[in-house]
Amino acid sequence: MTDQPQPLSPAPELFTWEFATDPYPAYAWLREHAPVHRTRLPSGVEAWLVTRYADAKQALADGRLSKNPAHHDEPAHAKGKTGIPGERKAELMTHLLNIDPPDHTRLRRLVSKAFTPRRVAEFAPRVRELTDHLIDQFQERGSADLIHEFAFPLPIYAICDLLGVPREDQDDFRDWAGMMIRHGGGPRGGVGRSVKKMRGYLGELIHKKREALPDVAAPGEDLISGLIRASDHGEHLTENEAAAMAFILLFAGFETTVNLIGNGMYALLTHPGQRERLQTSLTAGERALLETGVEELLRYDGPVELATWRFATESVHIGGQDIAPGDPVLVVLAAADRDPARFAQPDTLDLSRRDNQHLGYGHGIHYCLGAPLARLEGQTALATLLTRLPDLQLAGDSADLRWRGGLIMRGLRTLPVEFTPGRQ
Repeated sequence: MTDQPQPLSPAPELFTWEFATDPYPAYAWLREHAPVHRTRLPSGVEAWLVTRYADAKQALADGRLSKNPAHHDEPAHAKGKTGIPGERKAELMTHLLNIDPPDHTRLRRLVSKAFTPRRVAEFAPRVRELTDHLIDQFQERGSADLIHEFAFPLPIYAICDLLGVPREDQDDFRDWAGMMIRHGGGPRGGVGRSVKKMRGYLGELIHKKREALPDVAAPGEDLISGLIRASDHGEHLTENEAAAMAFILLFAGFETTVNLIGNGMYALLTHPGQRERLQTSLTAGERALLETGVEELLRYDGPVELATWRFATESVHIGGQDIAPGDPVLVVLAAADRDPARFAQPDTLDLSRRDNQHLGYGHGIHYCLGAPLARLEGQTALATLLTRLPDLQLAGDSADLRWRGGLIMRGLRTLPVEFTPGRQ
């Protein structure tokens, strides 16, 4: 008698609503049996999914995997189905998520000044002000939807302030951004129309700011004014590049933070022991557990499920697979960050985890430029919620929660909570 090999279980079905609720068992199967897996996406585009941590880190830093969609060997049925909906028609393609060096190096250098540790620290009082203001709106009611009333508006208003969008126009941005994160849940063509409106507004705003730009930059000058100033002093930044840069900072900068706050708060509410540890630490005036805790929440159920599109410019060998020139590659950050070959007990939430080099904000030259601001917003939001609303709890059954559709981001549609009403 000899042991017969066990038949391989069929590959799990991907990108269903059931999968969106909890993709981690499917990703565990892929890591073990098909770590670099070719699949047909819901859009009809075929792409490679990279799921192991070591392979993901290699792919994120591999210069042969271009961010430029021009390298996509796309069939006719896949035309325009990669990237952000509506960005092509709105002439917003020349941003950091779609370009390679040397243009990427030039544009990143221009905008990186807005995200230095000093600049982010200067912005901290405004983030605290926004956080308290939003909680004030619902605290006396005793209930709220933390996505729509808190996690969504906080980064919108913060990014608008950073860009220099006047306060009286920021609600328009909130409406456009709300349409953009529905991922098909809104009216047909709504995302494209919102992107087009945003593009038109940004063009007008750049023009107005250029006309009114003072000769000398004031301390804390807004980002759009800084981009215009750099362009006017020989950096050769076109208006399309400036508009695309503002657009992608808004698009990439707000949804990731919406999901960081929403996913993070949901994880804490469903792990009461970890939430109690964090509240005890905050009550004692300590910050260390908050800082490691936000990193763990980014790893455990992060805001970006798949890194944005990459396209092979030549034959590339990853995880035992040969990837042909022109093939799209999607690095599954959510799978890599639960890889047991890299993280001990990866499916366990441990806010004090120290060895935590997660890929939640990417790796390599495309590492998320706004990560310092997102961390500030995430830490401030979670700490303030847990301090001001200490008995915060889910309203209803967690099984009734729904996750937004979409390929790249991972976030809840709603997060209804309840708490003792009144001022704290």
